[in-house]
Amino acid sequence: MPPEKVEIITFKVPESLKQAMKGIPNRSEFIRTAVLSALESICPLCMGAGILMPNQRRHWEQFAKEHAVAECQECHAFHLVCDSSHRESVHGRDRS
Repeated sequence: MPPEKVEIITFKVPESLKQAMKGIPNRSEFIRTAVLSALESICPLCMGAGILMPNQRRHWEQFAKEHAVAECQECHAFHLVCDSSHRESVHGRDRS
């Protein structure tokens, strides 16, 4: 299999970030690793946009009727908890 095509992407950073990265021997590898790590933590609903589109909001509101955000008593991470087994779709149809 041929090697994956490499593309150059540039972006602007403030002077403070440039200075903070000054001693990193391979900044390109560091940035690639940071971006891949961030992509693993991206919100599956908004895909990292931080906002929901109107149709996504409707789906979320339906989901939120049966689910709550709770804090784990052990590790204090926030997570979703299912409240019921209601099966109605946001589109008014039964999902079963």
